[in-house]
Amino acid sequence: MPHVIVEYSENVEPEAGIPALLRLIADRCANTDNVLPVAGIRVRAVRLTEYVIADGKPEYGLVNVTVKMGAGRPQEFKKTFFGSLFEAIKSHLSNAFKARPVALSMYVEEIDEQGAYRHNGVRDAMGLPPKQSAT
Repeated sequence: MPHVIVEYSENVEPEAGIPALLRLIADRCANTDNVLPVAGIRVRAVRLTEYVIADGKPEYGLVNVTVKMGAGRPQEFKKTFFGSLFEAIKSHLSNAFKARPVALSMYVEEIDEQGAYRHNGVRDAMGLPPKQSAT
């Protein structure tokens, strides 16, 4: 892991560069000296067509990034890496911020391994050995 879900209101799409944003996030996650294993990276976007933001003005936009990952990464890594990732996302979205008021949020969640079930054929395709512990 991590699994990253980017939810965004459709009105930010013209300026947000969502495909490039997903690539930016995936590349950052892959460049952690395997603290975040490359074979577990999943980054996807969900375009929201129905939403209400604040007092409901239609020009308001939103981008929410949810990161889900297994527990056990050092606190300092999480603080530094995810702080830097958030700043990179903010920078990437600068044109969207110029076009309209956009609410950006990011939440990092650690998964309770007791409730996590996985099967990853991508590891096989990458020539990696099966993973014994879930992360």
